[in-house]
Amino acid sequence: MVLAELGGSISRALQQMSNATVIDEKVLNECLNEITRALLQSDVQFKLVRDMQTNIKKIVNLDDLAAGHNKRKIIQHAIFNELCKMLDPGKPSFTPKKGKPSVVMFVGLQGSGKTTTCTKYAYYHQKKGWKPALVCADTFRAGAFDQLKQNATKAKIPFYGSYMESDPVKIAVEGVETFKKENCDLIIVDTSGRHKQEAALFEEMRQVAEATKPDLVIFVMDSSIGQAAFDQAQAFKQSAAVGAVIVTKMDGHAKGGGALSAVAATKSPVIFIGTGEHMDEFEVFDVKPFVSRLLGMGDWSGFMDKIQEVVPKLDNQPELLQKLSEGTFTLRIMYEQFQNLLQMGPLSQLTSMLPGADLMPKGNDKESQAKIKRYMTMMDSMTNEELDSTNTKLITESRIVRIARGSGRLVREVMEMLEEYKRLTKIWSKMKGLKIPKKTDMSPLSRNMNAQQMMKVLPPQMMKQLGGMGGIQNLMKQMGSAKDMMGMFGGGGDK
Repeated sequence: MVLAELGGSISRALQQMSNATVIDEKVLNECLNEITRALLQSDVQFKLVRDMQTNIKKIVNLDDLAAGHNKRKIIQHAIFNELCKMLDPGKPSFTPKKGKPSVVMFVGLQGSGKTTTCTKYAYYHQKKGWKPALVCADTFRAGAFDQLKQNATKAKIPFYGSYMESDPVKIAVEGVETFKKENCDLIIVDTSGRHKQEAALFEEMRQVAEATKPDLVIFVMDSSIGQAAFDQAQAFKQSAAVGAVIVTKMDGHAKGGGALSAVAATKSPVIFIGTGEHMDEFEVFDVKPFVSRLLGMGDWSGFMDKIQEVVPKLDNQPELLQKLSEGTFTLRIMYEQFQNLLQMGPLSQLTSMLPGADLMPKGNDKESQAKIKRYMTMMDSMTNEELDSTNTKLITESRIVRIARGSGRLVREVMEMLEEYKRLTKIWSKMKGLKIPKKTDMSPLSRNMNAQQMMKVLPPQMMKQLGGMGGIQNLMKQMGSAKDMMGMFGGGGDK
């Protein structure tokens, strides 16, 4: 997870407090000191941390609390709210509307990941049903148009730029006009970056903004600068009408917390965070769910969104859900489950949304996805009979050799894939006897997403962590009844 170190330190501090027999001044101070240390290590401004500590002590006055109060819950609530306050700029940013053309201009220093972020932003909205387009108005950096062209082609997004024209204003205007005629509803203009905050950069930015009249100016910023982000965000905000910020490279170092809090202090809303180089390593930044994940409580709304992207496809496959409820698990079902998993993006991103989840060792994402793709390639070389049979003895030695040759893999790898299938079959066989509820039996939340569908989408390791089918049903109940984020808190009374 992003800021895993900071999140781990804060969660441990809260856990130690929860384990204490009696909550007194000493226990509260130890917990707050641990959180303060973690925030300072993440390069959060000292003043912000000091204010947070003072506010929590004001809210949690242990002497004034009546005997029946749950002190743990009150302290957790106060920490949650203060962290939210620290990261919340207090105002929303412009949201583009489908069907109505919106121009979004990206600005930032060179090397902050601006061009890649433009494509990620376009790709994210394309998946949600927008019709995005990219305009490269960066004529200063050699190779900028090539980079944008490669990224856009990979994501199947239309783009506009020129190798000959050196006037960024002219390119921006022509690009925007072209895509408006083509009825694109999200036109993204990538501008030049510079090494320093020099006057020429701001002048060019102002000219492009005047010519294209963007609905939103997004400032892209590298999180590695920590609290120095305050000065940078402030400088850009004064020169251009910056309406939102995207903080990149959040996966690389420990200073991300400092960058986020510094940007919030400039009253500029952070709308996305970049968590890696790939297209899908890009997350919506929403303060409450983000803080909830930091405190180890998970982010149910994000988790459900990820799964909801895959679930509509499952509604068209009732026979698969029926087979699962009968305990039938074929290689074809395993193949479709792998497809669903790959559509949900990096596994660690998904698992970090579960409360207290640390399901995958760090850095295992690429390895796991590569293995899944290898298994799928082998299954592509199988016959329908092999894919739909539950009898593993059907796949004889000669068939294994044929599958290996057909998929260009080793015999050993095919056998490894079949072992994985046997292992998953054992897990799914325990799900036998489940009844798929009728639509009338479901609550409004589970009508959109019932436990069987979640069971079909989630990998078995995650199912095990959630406590199997019973755990998923409890999770659904919890989400249906929770009034707000804080409804997710556990913890017994402390008299």
